[in-house]
Amino acid sequence: MQTATMADITEVELAAPAAKPPAVQQTRALAASATPADLLRIAVESGADLDKLERLMALQTQWEAKEAKRAFDAAFSAFKAEAVTILKGRKVTDGPLKGKSYAELHDVVNAVTPALSKHGLSSSWKLTMDEKDWMQVTCYLRHVNGHEESVSMGGPPDAGGAKNAIQARASTKTYLERYTLKAITGLSEQMDDDDGNGKEQKPSGDETFMKYESQLVDAKTVDEVRRIRALAGAAFEAVGDVKGWNQFKSMADKKKTELERSAQ
Repeated sequence: MQTATMADITEVELAAPAAKPPAVQQTRALAASATPADLLRIAVESGADLDKLERLMALQTQWEAKEAKRAFDAAFSAFKAEAVTILKGRKVTDGPLKGKSYAELHDVVNAVTPALSKHGLSSSWKLTMDEKDWMQVTCYLRHVNGHEESVSMGGPPDAGGAKNAIQARASTKTYLERYTLKAITGLSEQMDDDDGNGKEQKPSGDETFMKYESQLVDAKTVDEVRRIRALAGAAFEAVGDVKGWNQFKSMADKKKTELERSAQ
């Protein structure tokens, strides 16, 4: 199906009855600044053929999508101006990360939802892959005008800490929901307080994960995956994020296996 242009409207005008010059003049004036919906109405009133009507309807759909994207961008910009802060509401009580604080899923949701809603935005998740050894969660960000964007992230069931099978899958799902919501909104957790000492702050585990996850997605060779995996390992060790490293390591190993198979 072809896209309608102003030439289509000109053809419609020429087809209008010559006995009604005022209507033709009005049509030309309107066509100069009309929306596709206006042009479609003019075409119907002028007796345009089905092909032109279909092209104008397609043009209207494209115009609506563009306007929805423009509204989404404006709303998201206003949301970012809210300077939402995600507080780390829970401390690790044992293990190698004992004493560290982190934000649970509800901390992230409670922080971002009011600001999103204020600007006509909403978020939701969908489990888009649910295999025995791999799960993928997709987070959607929608605007009331219809535009939607999404980000996906995957990982294996979290079998650590003597979890049963259901708990392992629930843990990974919650973890992925937290990461994807922060990724789609472009937010990170507030860094730990250093008592005003002005010390240089390390990147958070979430920031480290997102940095190397994006590189891993773009990797095209096994050697690239190995290099990214090594760099990520050192980065996760520096921030003390064992769980994040385990998730990333599984993703890297899966990507490496896929590339090796495709090379055979």
